[in-house]
Amino acid sequence: MEFDKTTFDKATKDFQKMGKDNYEAVLKSYGQMNKGFQEIGTSFTDYTKQAFADATATFEKLVGAKSLEHAIEIQSQYAKSAYESWMAEMTKIGEMYASVARDAYKPVEKAVEKTTAAVTAS
Repeated sequence: MEFDKTTFDKATKDFQKMGKDNYEAVLKSYGQMNKGFQEIGTSFTDYTKQAFADATATFEKLVGAKSLEHAIEIQSQYAKSAYESWMAEMTKIGEMYASVARDAYKPVEKAVEKTTAAVTAS
């Protein structure tokens, strides 16, 4: 078996290009994850600010309550509203995490498909 320098050079260049493409795919994936986690952080911050504002407003209403029954009604409405808000936010955050995973995997998936096709073709 003879050494074919041209074939070796082509294989080396192909391997280097594949490595570069895979590296770029990983960078894109990290970029997507970073963007997604920033969006999730922003969403948590917005929710926390709103929850604090709602709790403060409820406290002010409780201080001004004219009777125990009115105070219980205010507290019950707040508890129901806070629970519904929490569940909606956690559902939204869960969907955001799933989206981050999906979006971050896309560049890697494409690189794997491309590499598999190149290796299979060889």
